[in-house]
Amino acid sequence: MNRRPLVIAAATVGALATAAFALPNLPPNPVTDAVHSRVSKEKGKRFATAADAPTRAGAPFALPSWIPKDATDVRIRVRTTGGSRLIRFTLGATPLDGPQCGAAATKQPGAPDLHAKWWPRSLRSEVRPECRDARQYQVAVRGKRVYAWTDGAASPTAP
Repeated sequence: MNRRPLVIAAATVGALATAAFALPNLPPNPVTDAVHSRVSKEKGKRFATAADAPTRAGAPFALPSWIPKDATDVRIRVRTTGGSRLIRFTLGATPLDGPQCGAAATKQPGAPDLHAKWWPRSLRSEVRPECRDARQYQVAVRGKRVYAWTDGAASPTAP
């Protein structure tokens, strides 16, 4: 009996299982980015400051207008097949303030449907809606660190 095909099949399955387990835990690089983009339909980017991010409306990694330009360590994760986004940044000298959504017009916050290692497990008690952009975001502030996410829902106050 020839066992060679069985050994090759077992080795292939083992290699695929190892890759599936290890891939999410590898640091970002061109290979893992390409696989994440194709498999999970997500892409991520990191900017030293908010001013380094694209400003063209509709660009995949363009930040909402309410994020201060002096914010640092900006991380963004987007779903390539929709409007979902996760954003994390550290506030600079400019505080995060200004108008927020009216209570009657906002969508109730849900948990983000994207995942990133830099995203905390729970933010539910700290969330407030933010409607100064085309999309409604849910925002939580922890000290100088700000977490924001959207499922792509239009802001009730969008022009």
